[in-house]
Formats: sequence, C-alpha cells, structure tokens
Amino acid sequence: MPEGSLTSVPGVRVGHWTNAVAATGVTVMVFPEPNIAAFEARGAAPGTRETALLAPDKKVEMVQAIVFAGGSAFGLDAASGVVAEVEREGRGHPTPAALVPIVPAAILYDLVVGDGSVRPDAAAGAAAYRAAHSGPVEVGSVGAGTGATAAKWRGREHIVRAGVGSAAVRAGDAIVGCLVVVNAMGDVFDVDGTPITGGPPAPGPPAFATSELMNTTLVTVATDAKLDRVGLIRLVVRAHDAIGACLRPAHTRYDGDAVFAVSCGERMADPDALGEAAFAATAAAIVDGVASADEGPVPWDPKVVL
Repeated sequence: MPEGSLTSVPGVRVGHWTNAVAATGVTVMVFPEPNIAAFEARGAAPGTRETALLAPDKKVEMVQAIVFAGGSAFGLDAASGVVAEVEREGRGHPTPAALVPIVPAAILYDLVVGDGSVRPDAAAGAAAYRAAHSGPVEVGSVGAGTGATAAKWRGREHIVRAGVGSAAVRAGDAIVGCLVVVNAMGDVFDVDGTPITGGPPAPGPPAFATSELMNTTLVTVATDAKLDRVGLIRLVVRAHDAIGACLRPAHTRYDGDAVFAVSCGERMADPDALGEAAFAATAAAIVDGVASADEGPVPWDPKVVL
C-alpha cells in the first residue's frame, strides 16, 4: 500500500519555489551520494537538459539533483541556479579543472495560465534547492505543479487544476518513492480505472485546439535498493506503465511525458517487486497530484486566446 512520499527514501530531499500569481514554479529533488540514475521520455515533445547522459551506455552515472520546472523551454534555466548552488557545496563529477554538478532537468508547458511572461529562472532554481528538506513532500499546486492542469483533451471548459503528487511503496526491506507533476492532456484515473477528473474510460477525439501545447507529466522514482542502470530501466518502464494506466491518453505527440529513476542505497530487494512498487507509487502519486491541487477554475493568462 502507498505510504509516505519521495522523501521516505533515506537521504532524499525535495524543495519548491512557487509563484502563485504567475502560476509557475520549480521543484528540485536532491539525492544522497553515491547514486545511479536513469531516464526515458515517451512523450513526443520533451523539454530536457542533461538527460542524454543517463542512457545505459553513458559513462557518468551519478546525479546531484533533478529539476522539474514550469515555463516550457524557458524553465530549463532553473537548472543553472541549482548547478551553482551544488558547486558552492563542493559537489559534482570530478574533472581536471573543477567538480561539475550533474543536474538533469525536465520542463512542462504552463504558459497559458497565470502570467506566461513570468518563467522560472536560475534564481528560482537556486531558491528551490535551498528550500529542499527531508520532511514530507508538499503536494498540490506548488513548485513545478503550480500551473499544471489535466483533462485538456475534452476542451477548455472541462480542464481542471492538477499539480505535484507523491507516494512511497515498500518492496521487502527496500522502499520506492515517487514524485509526479501531473500536467496531462488526458483524464486522470486511479489504478482501478475509476475516473478522477471525469469522462468515459477511453477518451473520444481530442480537442486539439486547447490541448496541443499544454501538457507533459514528469515523474521521478527513487529507491534505497541497490540497482545498476539496467535494473533502473525496469523501474522506469513500470512507472511509464502507470502513466499509461492513469492518464488517458498519455505519451502523445503533444507532450513530453518522462520518467527519471534513481538508486541511492545498498538494500537488496527483488527486482520484480521493486518494479511493481514503482508502478503502485507512481499511480498513487498521479492521483495525489490531482486530489491535492487547488480547487476552483484554472487561472488563465488573459493575454492568451484559446
């Protein structure tokens, strides 16, 4: 059963920077070292930084932090602020000239809500990093989820607010934690198929005029179990399976649905059990991201005509 949040994994910290007026923000996840990270995007329009480094055949395996941000491609600048903060702490990948922080990032599109001219920048990323703590993750319309929405395929009048969700599931002696930012084109369902945002079990023709540039759901799963990068890919796959089960449609041409996975412990656990825990934690976090979001209408940017 789901319990806790991403920070239930020992040593993991999470911080947010939130601009409620502009409806955008940054979420930073900080990981104990050593660790190993992996990544896969299945949406056709991802916005990312440093993710190519996380492929199974690449040399550098450890990350210092992962950044999720609103602001579309502009929001990738938030990672620069996190890199600067990590460098000040004297952490990073060793090179002859300097320790180089490895801070992968992914963004979502929220420019049509709040004030789209305000985007997370390096200062916002640095603030989110400094706010990181190991207590329960703050969920809902905060951080990168401040301007997140769901159910866009059915048209503007049906769109609801979404945001950050988090959950954790045990797998033997190990734990798998998950943080999700739900910014979905599709409707949201729980793992049993019960509609959370309304609509039939399978969506009809999408209302592309309001959905094609407003999506991307981002996921990080972490565990204190010992896994190599190939083993982590199985957690990534099961987390993506949860996206497909709980968001309908998912992985479309109009989003950048993406999953990070991080192993930051030495516990021994059954790989299949870890995969199922990743599925369950991701599914629970997706529901949490909608259930915890602010109530009321979406604060549309008045400068944008949809």
